[in-house]
Amino acid sequence: MGLLDIILGRTKPVAADLDRLFALPSAAVTLEAAVSLTPTGTGAVCFATVEGAAFDGVRREVRALLDADAGRTGPPVGIERDEYGYSWLVSRRDPRDLPALVSDLHAVNSALEGDGFGPQLLCSVVGFRGEGEGEGEGEGEGGGARLGLVYLYKRGTFYPFAPTPGAGRRRDNALELRVRAVLGDELRIEPELSRWFPIWGAPGL
Repeated sequence: MGLLDIILGRTKPVAADLDRLFALPSAAVTLEAAVSLTPTGTGAVCFATVEGAAFDGVRREVRALLDADAGRTGPPVGIERDEYGYSWLVSRRDPRDLPALVSDLHAVNSALEGDGFGPQLLCSVVGFRGEGEGEGEGEGEGGGARLGLVYLYKRGTFYPFAPTPGAGRRRDNALELRVRAVLGDELRIEPELSRWFPIWGAPGL
């Protein structure tokens, strides 16, 4: 089933279970204890860009919904477009308040889904980083390691994406596999490694 098939309505996508996002705060505690990675405070929802007044209206609605939160600190919700033409609605929260960030991502997905744009939703990601630089990159313990926990909207599954620090586009496969083992009891991990798509340039990574 290809993305184009879903967008054009040729294949009915599997119903998403957005409540699975609420398992992320508990998983983050396990992740910090096992591999010394903590939330960055940034999360984002990726969707296929669709032009038109209706879609622009939904994006304004989502931004107004999240920006109306009196407890929000830092920059407002933003919209970015990556080099592949996909759009990211980005939320930034206090790194210590992962539940609020997850609630933002759930609200964004729900709003887009409720307005008929479910087929355009691709994934959500929450960023994590280790402390320090230069040590333990392959093991994911400190050393400036980076990680995104990615939720695939149409699969209802998660997978780890770990871009290596520095120039070039390389993945820390050892860290990704270790995170899979660590979080196997916390999250529904995507079993097909071919679906662990790289999300180069995702906000928060």
